[in-house]
Amino acid sequence: NIMYNITIKMFFKTSLVIITICFFYFNSYTQESDYFEYQNEVLWGINKNTNGGLIGGLNLKFGNKIKDNTYKVYGIELVNVKHPKEYKYTSPFGGDNFIWAKQNTMYSFRMQYGFEKSIFNKKDENGIQINANLTGGPSLGFLVPYYIRYNRNNAVVVEAFDSNIHNFNNVIGSAGFLEGINEAKIRPGVNLKSAVNFEFGSMKKGSIALEVGFLVEAFTKKMIIMPTVQNKSIFTSAFIALFYGRKWK
Repeated sequence: NIMYNITIKMFFKTSLVIITICFFYFNSYTQESDYFEYQNEVLWGINKNTNGGLIGGLNLKFGNKIKDNTYKVYGIELVNVKHPKEYKYTSPFGGDNFIWAKQNTMYSFRMQYGFEKSIFNKKDENGIQINANLTGGPSLGFLVPYYIRYNRNNAVVVEAFDSNIHNFNNVIGSAGFLEGINEAKIRPGVNLKSAVNFEFGSMKKGSIALEVGFLVEAFTKKMIIMPTVQNKSIFTSAFIALFYGRKWK
């Protein structure tokens, strides 16, 4: 986990360096062409963030032009938010993984509205367009009970984890990720996101975008993921997202 945290920090530091270099590089050019001007866009993708796993979540974004180089954007995200103290252990029963002391799995469904500004337009089809955006809106946090498969009297049972009744050495592994979804508790909240994205490709062939940014999210109550350690109601994260989609005039 130490190496994982170091890798994440280096990854985002490198991304910021790339953004800075690109900013000064493209700033040396004037915006002369509107060859890639568009009126509408729809993009979908996946993200990696400092609060998530290998794939942090899914993104969907819509945009409409309101004036030169300025777009109104709408977005939705569905992400898995992990506690920094979550550690995977291997069960002696078949080598399945589980997380000890985890009570709930947290998901966040985010709705976002804001604006995107084209900082640098493309000069040709092989160029890069750089945009900056600021969005925010309501969030719905879902706390889904964490279920495990457990060896109870030599029989396999599926139960919501409870450190008061479960023994570490009898855990077989995690249950399916949909287990307990009907018992989810919902917490309202808000989110605010700022990002810079780099767009490649043409309108005819489809658009690919790489987005890097930061997000803060707050809920009305603490989100209890692991009750034996500190939990919080405000979350911050850095993220990188890969988008693919279409633009049209």
